[in-house]
Amino acid sequence: MSLKPHWKSPRSWRRLAGVTLFAASLPAWSQPAASAPSAAPPAAVPATTVAAALATDPNLMGWMQGFPPPPDKLITHVPGGNRFPRNRWLFSHVRELGPTASVWRGPGPASTLPRAEQPIGAIPFTDADGTRRTFDEMLALTYTDGILVMHQGKVIYERYFGALDSHTPHIAMSVTKSFVGTLAAMLAAEGKLDPAAPVTRYLPEMAGTAYGDATVRQVMDMTIGVRYSEDYADPKAEVWDYARAGGMLARPANYNGPGTFYDFLKTLQKEGSHDAAFAYKTVNAELLAWIVRRVSGQSLAKLLSERIWQPMGAEQDAYFTVDSIGTESGGGGLNTTLRDLARFGETIRANGRFNGKQIIPASVVADIRRGGSRELFARSGSAAVLPGWSYRDMWWVSHDSHGMFQAAGIHGQRIYIDPQAELTIVRYASHPVAGNAANNAITFRAFRAVAESLSR
Repeated sequence: MSLKPHWKSPRSWRRLAGVTLFAASLPAWSQPAASAPSAAPPAAVPATTVAAALATDPNLMGWMQGFPPPPDKLITHVPGGNRFPRNRWLFSHVRELGPTASVWRGPGPASTLPRAEQPIGAIPFTDADGTRRTFDEMLALTYTDGILVMHQGKVIYERYFGALDSHTPHIAMSVTKSFVGTLAAMLAAEGKLDPAAPVTRYLPEMAGTAYGDATVRQVMDMTIGVRYSEDYADPKAEVWDYARAGGMLARPANYNGPGTFYDFLKTLQKEGSHDAAFAYKTVNAELLAWIVRRVSGQSLAKLLSERIWQPMGAEQDAYFTVDSIGTESGGGGLNTTLRDLARFGETIRANGRFNGKQIIPASVVADIRRGGSRELFARSGSAAVLPGWSYRDMWWVSHDSHGMFQAAGIHGQRIYIDPQAELTIVRYASHPVAGNAANNAITFRAFRAVAESLSR
């Protein structure tokens, strides 16, 4: 059975997706790797009229079709240069254009995902501007590449668009951080990592840096005072140095800056105080990934394979993007299939149990669900977008009446878990605007409508 929808009214999809969004500097929960331009950014990003999702379908646009593709349809490895609409093809083909490290699924069979299809595409909801929409309309408006909904442990809805299909990995962006945070929390539950310990216990190399007097817990919950800006309107922001060090942005001639993630992290200096406020910064995830490697004695790819991917019965190998020495990007480099992302989401929703075994300690999931400091989150810029939320172990926790929490990455990547509704929704997308402020309103309303409909 094909899970690619056959839309009866392309014109209606064009109308739905033909909206105008302002691509300002990214909000606090952003990840720079995929959107950094090859040159310094402009002082301000102008308003952009977003083309219809159907019109920018990578198959219809002909990206990378032919042997070889025509010059005007080529997508090549130009770090930071493949922006919308090229990203609609690129996000499902990352490993074809750059170095990666595989996350082995192991020799065993894939775990079963029971199915009980339901017609949730017609579920209605009211958008932020008062417009009545349906779940399927949300898919077009958020430039969804793939969506999978599980209720009570069964797949009730699964659809693919554009370049994505059931067996192809898609980049998870900052959803990667939640995998890293979960692995760190697992090591802590086993007594191998002490969250209260100073970072320098595990990484003495970080003495004299921003992390020299920080604790592991402060890194895990992103309450670090570090001089690091992800302001995309500032050509001097440290995000560009991070991107160049990791090979995500082209380096100028005679470049003599940091050449790896490790080198870059050792350049960071303290700014302000730790535990003064929540401050979402990708470098904290990269540092936590380093701690996880040092404590476990394994690469991130191998640890994820052994601790989660193999036990949960993943269907396909996953992979990480890596820097020049093969170090995985813990801030946004994981690529998985949608179904395997759903398996992980269901593992978390089911308190760490999946495929007939306890994969993640229940205490780890309970700690994530309790959330972090709401007071420190309220002092951050993120509070204006996500009031009442907190951040724990690199997961976003809503503290709403359903206990919803999520993993999120730019351009619309999402693991959405509603424990009360017994609901897990995973989505891969290629939204034209990187910052999720551009899709949060419609996403949250559509997902909550599904949760409430299924709970009746």
